[in-house]
Amino acid sequence: MTEQTYYTLPIRIYYEDTDFSGVVYHAAYLKFFERGRTESLRTCGVHHSEMLKRDEPLAFAVRKMTTEWITPARIDDLLEVRTWFVSAKGARMNLRQEIWRDDQMLATADVEAACMSLDGRARRLPKEFIERFGVDRRPG
Repeated sequence: MTEQTYYTLPIRIYYEDTDFSGVVYHAAYLKFFERGRTESLRTCGVHHSEMLKRDEPLAFAVRKMTTEWITPARIDDLLEVRTWFVSAKGARMNLRQEIWRDDQMLATADVEAACMSLDGRARRLPKEFIERFGVDRRPG
């Protein structure tokens, strides 16, 4: 697989993201990863609001996520969420995400998301989505 472009999203750490000691609470990273995925989709021209307006409305749901917290972020840090589309096949897409502070990686996530109808049934990813993601149809 060729090296792919990653999408970036800057995140500033606020008091609400931290515990009493000023360290980012682990669950806050999940929100940061979600925002990174959403902005990556938006950059590719895939908007959640437009997915809901299709003849058959579609949505994405995280099916599996493996995370690693390497070193903590702290209040007032400026972070960068980096997101890559790794693969897309059938109803599933796989993404790699990393959170960086300057030149230091703080956390990673490997994400499998499923495309589904609003009643929760798996649906094939539309071909135009896969093309916009710029990935092979094979698993990563």
